[in-house]
Amino acid sequence: MGSPGSIDTGGKIIVLFDGVCNLCNGTVKFIIKRDRSSKFLFASLQSDFGQTQLLRLGLDPTQLHSIIVLENGKFYERSDAALKIASGLARPWPALGMFRVLPRSLRDWVYDLIAKNRYKVFGKQESCMIPTPEMKTKFVG
Repeated sequence: MGSPGSIDTGGKIIVLFDGVCNLCNGTVKFIIKRDRSSKFLFASLQSDFGQTQLLRLGLDPTQLHSIIVLENGKFYERSDAALKIASGLARPWPALGMFRVLPRSLRDWVYDLIAKNRYKVFGKQESCMIPTPEMKTKFVG
C-alpha cells in the first residue's frame, strides 16, 4: 500500500483491473451487482486512465497488476485491494475482512498464485471489455 501523489477519487473507490482477463471482468460484474451504494468506479489497467494512474503511483505500466484500488489518495494492491473491495460491498462480503488477521505475505502468496494462473484457468479476451450502456456510468477514463 502507498500514497505517492494524491489522487482525488471524488469519494469513490476506483478499481483498476486487467481488462482482458475473464476472471477480472467477472469480478467487476460481481462488484457492480453488489454495489448498492454506488461506491465503485472502474477502469481497465490498459486504458489511458489506468496507465496514467500506474505511472502516478510509481508502478510499472507494462506489468499488468491484476487489481489496484484507489481511495482517498491511497492505493491498495493484491490481497489488500481485494479486502478493500469486499469491505465496500453489501453484506455478507465485508466479513471477509477477518482475513486481515493473516500475515499480508500469506494473503499475497495466495493472491499471487491465483493472479499468476488467471489466464490459464479462466482465459482471456483479445481486447478489453466494452461496458454495456447500463454499466458505462460505472467506468472512468
